[in-house]
Amino acid sequence: MPTPKTPTLHMIKLIVGCTSPEMLRDWVAVERHKGVAYVRTRTMPKRADDIVKGGGSIYRVINGLIMCRQPIIGFDSYTRDDGHPGTLILVSDDVIPTQPRPMRPFQGWRYFKPEDAPPDLDPTASGAIDDGISALPASLRNQLSELGLL
Repeated sequence: MPTPKTPTLHMIKLIVGCTSPEMLRDWVAVERHKGVAYVRTRTMPKRADDIVKGGGSIYRVINGLIMCRQPIIGFDSYTRDDGHPGTLILVSDDVIPTQPRPMRPFQGWRYFKPEDAPPDLDPTASGAIDDGISALPASLRNQLSELGLL
């Protein structure tokens, strides 16, 4: 049996105005580019090929916690409202909950190494943990994480 491919690189980005992975799922259904969900950003990652070829994801920080990830399927250029070029990070419709982990605010996006990424809570995902936490509401997961119980 072949071993699963380990992603070479991920990305991490804050979400402003979103309070839970469930709310992000609703946004994904509405925000589309050529039929695909996306995340806007200013700059094209220099290592975009590594991310896509390695099966990378974008980890999402919601209310100061890494709460979920979305597999990245590609990148595309677009023109921002101010007329300057921008980048769309094309993502899967799948919003995969992760074990909540505190993250300080930062601007833009960052590269995120696989060894730094929290484990998935989705029991159907490869390498995921199944401790029942994913069944809890996002607000309760946030509170438990803030108390250091997750």
